[in-house]
Amino acid sequence: MSAEKFQRKTYSLDASGKILGRLATDIAMHLIGKTDAKYIPYLDHGDKVMVENAAKLKVTGKKGSGKKYFRFSGYPGGMKSATLGQLLDKQPHMLLRKVVYNMLPNNRLRKNRMARLIIKP
Repeated sequence: MSAEKFQRKTYSLDASGKILGRLATDIAMHLIGKTDAKYIPYLDHGDKVMVENAAKLKVTGKKGSGKKYFRFSGYPGGMKSATLGQLLDKQPHMLLRKVVYNMLPNNRLRKNRMARLIIKP
């Protein structure tokens, strides 16, 4: 089964009112291709996913104020942190992209799978 003959489907999801982790799990399953009966682990046969209304995501519990995300510029004193609530207010599309990226397997197919994810704030 070659990649040229494979037809990708396009899934449109509305993120308004949905929980972040559950939505990200659903997106990751479609990007990997596990929703198809012809799933082969070493081939990239996943679907294209379009997400709308990423700014209207929900987070349960106290994760909005307690969970922190860190980034490092590489320079001394370059460690910066932000809570999940702050990221959800400022850049919800980047938060969803980061969560889905971490749910995908860490292999050579990850970059191509993430390229098929389109998020509209």
